[in-house]
Amino acid sequence: MYLKAGSALLLTVVLGQARAANTEHPATPQRMPDTYARAAKLVDLGHGRHLNLRCSGNGPQTVILEAGATADSSTWFKVQPLLASRARVCAYDRAGYGFSGEGPLPRDIDADVADLHALIHRAGLTTPLVMVGHSLGSNIVRKYASRYPADVDAMVLIDPPAQDIGRFAPDWQKDEDTLAVQRFAFLRRCEEAAEKHELPSSDPELSHCLGEADPLASAKLNASNLALMSKPAFWHTVLSVLQDNIRVFKQPVSARETHGSTPLIVLSAANTYADALPRDRKGLEEARSHTQAQIVATSSRGTLVHVPDTSHDIQTDQPEAVAKAVMQALQMARHVAG
Repeated sequence: MYLKAGSALLLTVVLGQARAANTEHPATPQRMPDTYARAAKLVDLGHGRHLNLRCSGNGPQTVILEAGATADSSTWFKVQPLLASRARVCAYDRAGYGFSGEGPLPRDIDADVADLHALIHRAGLTTPLVMVGHSLGSNIVRKYASRYPADVDAMVLIDPPAQDIGRFAPDWQKDEDTLAVQRFAFLRRCEEAAEKHELPSSDPELSHCLGEADPLASAKLNASNLALMSKPAFWHTVLSVLQDNIRVFKQPVSARETHGSTPLIVLSAANTYADALPRDRKGLEEARSHTQAQIVATSSRGTLVHVPDTSHDIQTDQPEAVAKAVMQALQMARHVAG
């Protein structure tokens, strides 16, 4: 959402979504299963490309889970089991992440939508689907629903990021543009190290490229994550995605975006900007509120739900809130179908 200078802080924010760690809720220290240390089902997209798909549960409806910018299917490790008793639920690793092969560059939203469409139909998933997207994943879901409306029964969008932030927080945007130069210089050094097979590294700076071990994962799973994030494909993808994010989030929600009467639920986190500078927080909150209100208005059946006591990663902080919203979306979709 917003990135600070310095390699350690940078990676905490940029790559944190790829981790399951959340120590703010010690009452439920759910561990990530070791099944995430290996691929599930590699779906052939053609042209030598494969995406890793993880499905569980059974039911007449299918839910697809779309992760945030740098996250893979493991971000749903708490949510997916909660849904599997009610529906067929599938999460996947986008190209370049997890166990999925690298995709052609640039890795922008159009590329992700094209891959998702191919995945759904190559894997034979039952459509129309209930689509769930977190953070940047909400932008991918919205674009998919606009392009392939017949494939989508309902949407649940988890804390969609603020767009057109410069309008509401100009000082933040000015600082962000300056810090972007440092951020991408550091990420390119990580990319170069990966290409030279020098990750993990003992170099004081490059040692931050891979971050810390996830306390909610086993040694086996952490080793697997470390190996995957040491590959050049991961860094090629991260750089391309974050470069495209600059373009995506500087723009407002399009006035032409519409989803008709498709059920759409937006979950809004309470503490997305808890660590923002006091001078910036009001503007950032206004930008996000404006964005989320615009998204809700794209459907005549749009609903905004505020989720208290949670960071931007609602799916790890309060998975029950996400599951509840998805169950509601499934019911709404059945009602529409009926």
